[in-house]
Amino acid sequence: MTRLTTIHRNRSLLRRGGSRPSILMAGLVAAAIAFGLLALLVNIFQKKQEARTPFFRVVELTEDIEDPAIWGQNFPLQYEGYLQTVDMVRTRYGGSEAEPREPTEDDPRSKTSLQKLDMIPQLRRMWAGYAFSKDFRQARGHAYMLEDQLFTERQSVPQPGTCIQCHASVYVPMKKLGNGDLMAGFAALNPMPYEEAAQHVTHPITCVDCHDSQTMALRITRPAFMEGIKAFKASEGIEDYDVNAMASRHEMRTYICAQCHVEYYFKGEERRLVFPWANGLKVEEQYAYYQEIGFTDWTHAETGGPMLKAQHPEFEMWSQGTHARAGVACADCHMPYTRVGAMKVSDHHVRSPLLNINNACQTCHKVDEAELLDRAETIQDRHQHLVDKTLDALVDLIDDIKAAKERGVSDAQLKPVLEYQRRASFYVDWVEAENSSGFHAAQEGARILAESINFSRLGQLALRDLPNDD
Repeated sequence: MTRLTTIHRNRSLLRRGGSRPSILMAGLVAAAIAFGLLALLVNIFQKKQEARTPFFRVVELTEDIEDPAIWGQNFPLQYEGYLQTVDMVRTRYGGSEAEPREPTEDDPRSKTSLQKLDMIPQLRRMWAGYAFSKDFRQARGHAYMLEDQLFTERQSVPQPGTCIQCHASVYVPMKKLGNGDLMAGFAALNPMPYEEAAQHVTHPITCVDCHDSQTMALRITRPAFMEGIKAFKASEGIEDYDVNAMASRHEMRTYICAQCHVEYYFKGEERRLVFPWANGLKVEEQYAYYQEIGFTDWTHAETGGPMLKAQHPEFEMWSQGTHARAGVACADCHMPYTRVGAMKVSDHHVRSPLLNINNACQTCHKVDEAELLDRAETIQDRHQHLVDKTLDALVDLIDDIKAAKERGVSDAQLKPVLEYQRRASFYVDWVEAENSSGFHAAQEGARILAESINFSRLGQLALRDLPNDD
């Protein structure tokens, strides 16, 4: 038999005998692929069904339920995150570090956060004669927002009920005080002594303050923000702005936070909570507003100057920053979405993005986590250095004013100098009280601090030519 014949014969045998296992193998592979595709389709269907049913209605919620534990029966994932705001974790310049203390009858807390007045001693001089010079601590999570206000040493100075609106769940109490009318309840709460107002509240901020009980839609419940954003929109030429009817859901993811994280003051004898936004959101626009209405928070104990106390203008500072310009909302960074099965859940463990870089930052910034942290801390390092220099300049001015008074310079002669102190103090306070340590708008923060230093130095120059009033 020739070699060629042998090759043809072998090929023929392979075709006849080898085809059966090949067909069987192909069938098994096809069956496995079909089974895999079927399992994938079933999984996709299940996930879609989960997504369509984001919660199980265990209890019926109403507008009168403020206890977050009841809401948590329907929304256990969100409630679990909310409970985690008890965490005390310090970043380089934010968060809080626990300081143990012995509970007393007047203050049952077993721990507080560190005293910032000891960390930044210039603040005592800046706020001399004001309640904040007695107690000003690192900010803790939302879980502590009510108890830390109830037991702060600032309560040694009588406070109005207005103060409680950003530290407690007040939507339901205000509705009750107003017999169903939120604005009437707001007007009733403001002028109460703080101790009386505290009798009407039970919880720190809860679900009902931000969500409609039936639709879970975000909504604004603080009348001061409703009025403030209306005034601001009017300054931009938009009249009769109704935030709950006109704001987009994305805007609401910032506005919800801006109900409290803002600059404000108490207006008139009724102590009405007002956001000073009629001229705009920038520090000089707010300062001009206070000048127009002749408002003063307190008289400085060392210089006799009419002073302004800035609060915590996170919303205003964020509005001047790159993230706001890029369309990033507060919740995108402080309450970023996370996946739990098929559901996309907003993380209710509200905290610094620097403690949650993977979800808060790397969704947009495809950069190593350590690099992102270094970038943020570099901004904050530079910012804090500049804050320290600005406070030093203000203290220099206070010292010089005191010396001028001691040598007999009259109050009339000091009036323009005290105006420089008032403005320099408000500007640096506005920036230092803002809780991002410069990150929300680094260039805007630096600009404001430079302006403050300039006002302090202009005040010192103005003192040079003042004669003794002998």
